[in-house]
Amino acid sequence: MKKETKQDSKIGVGLALGAGIGAAIGVAIDNIGVGVGVGVAIGAAVGAAMARQGNGSGDSE
Repeated sequence: MKKETKQDSKIGVGLALGAGIGAAIGVAIDNIGVGVGVGVAIGAAVGAAMARQGNGSGDSE
């Protein structure tokens, strides 16, 4: 159960960072919705990759 919480938090961090970066991109291209959407998609991918990477590292607390 603890490992799932760690994965969820990594995905959450990725989503939060992606939304922030996406907002900046949205301001730059004058379309906040598109920027945030792209940022969230990228953030979810990065968060999922971080969560998967943590699985095989033998990192058990």
